[in-house]
Amino acid sequence: MGYITSENILLVGSSLLVAGVLIGKTSYRVGLPLLLIFLLVGMGFGTDGLGIQFSDMHTAQFIGMIALCIILFSGGMGTKLSAIRPILFPGLVLSTIGVLLTAFVTGLFIWWLSGMSWTNIHFAFLPSLLLAATMSSTDSASVFGILGSQKVGLKNNLRPMLELESGSNDPMAYMLTIILIETITLGGELSAWSVLIQLILQFGVGTAAGWAMGKITVWLISLYHRLGKNNSEDLSQATAMISILVLGSVFLTFSVTTALSGNGYLAVYIAGIVLGNTRLPGHRGISKFMDGMTWLGQIVVFLMLGLLVNPHEMVSVIAVSLLIGIFMILIGRPLSVFISLAPFRKISMRSKVFISWVGLRGAVPIIFATYPVVSDIEGAGQIFNIVFFVTLLSLLVQGTTVIASARGLNLVDSDAGKDEDFGVELADELPTSLKTITLTEKMLTSGNTLRDMSLPAGSLVMMIRRGQRYIVPNGTKKLLPGDHLLIIEEDCQKSIHDNRPS
Repeated sequence: MGYITSENILLVGSSLLVAGVLIGKTSYRVGLPLLLIFLLVGMGFGTDGLGIQFSDMHTAQFIGMIALCIILFSGGMGTKLSAIRPILFPGLVLSTIGVLLTAFVTGLFIWWLSGMSWTNIHFAFLPSLLLAATMSSTDSASVFGILGSQKVGLKNNLRPMLELESGSNDPMAYMLTIILIETITLGGELSAWSVLIQLILQFGVGTAAGWAMGKITVWLISLYHRLGKNNSEDLSQATAMISILVLGSVFLTFSVTTALSGNGYLAVYIAGIVLGNTRLPGHRGISKFMDGMTWLGQIVVFLMLGLLVNPHEMVSVIAVSLLIGIFMILIGRPLSVFISLAPFRKISMRSKVFISWVGLRGAVPIIFATYPVVSDIEGAGQIFNIVFFVTLLSLLVQGTTVIASARGLNLVDSDAGKDEDFGVELADELPTSLKTITLTEKMLTSGNTLRDMSLPAGSLVMMIRRGQRYIVPNGTKKLLPGDHLLIIEEDCQKSIHDNRPS
């Protein structure tokens, strides 16, 4: 065992990261989701590939917990209340009732399969539900990764709805998994009343703790600035230190909430929403730091899970895994979506079909599948291998066709492209704000120069982006349709507030 040294661990780990990033760069050319590439790289380096041995489920579970906290918090920071307000209720219904229905319907199908003489799985009812529960939530890392990498607008507020669902439905799947494991290990019966009480406690405490810890984190950031008010601290250093403070707060939020019998994953997501919708000094720097940590967490988790699986062990469950995966994609997920969204008549049929298709599985189901193994549930090995195969199937089939399905359903909004990021940030205390607009032919009908445009009073064009070129504006510069303008404008309300006499 002399080859297991700190140096060798660093060598293997760094090689995996570098290989994953370089190979992942080609994912757009072949149309595969980036995270699927990292999963396949991990499998290539694993037992049935280059021979790296990794089978520690406890370590995998712990690393997955850390990464999931960061992923959910970062997803919360990117969730704007103004965007999710119109779709708040359908999004929450999907992340709760939708998950329950997916788990129940899929569990019944798995139980039915287990009774067939031609299958090689023989799960009782509760283990069947447990297997379905681990896969019942859409994976936030996969959804954020795929939607975040595309500069395609979606109609009917579909993007914020999908991001809200995927960011907030992991707690429900986690709770179902834990409750079912406890019921199986203790040999008791599943009581709907006790499940309801636990869910209310977990979600109630998780929501309250997440909101409170988010506010406390904002106060801590403010305290940091007040403590350094008289010091000439470098702005970049202050942003770096605050980013570290925020990262510490993520894990503090999870730990405190869990200690209070709440759902830590829900708490960190809500804390992220609180911070993301608060005006903070250095907000862009904090967001960039958390984005980097999120990508690192996702890469590490997918590589680790790729190492964890032994592909030769999946051969025996390929047939049933394929049936379960197809059932979830074509029946289980669509059925739960249509039933959950039935009260919301304004959501069109095409939107419901698209939401059904974007039921991506990813790292979270595989992480949850380690819990039965750690708890020594009978058949846990089969559960883990089935979940892994279904995840691969989902990423391969659904993950590669998200945008194509949106186009096929006529849900792509060509006028709602993503705002251009000019990499410019203003100090929070300045009474100004930035926005970007994309010029259309209609906007240029009265003239094609800046002096011909009727900008609101107190507004000024700072920069023009044309393709990959950045142009310093002047009044006579000819503008073209498709140009992106970075505009600075006076924030009247803040200006009045800041200049109010004391």
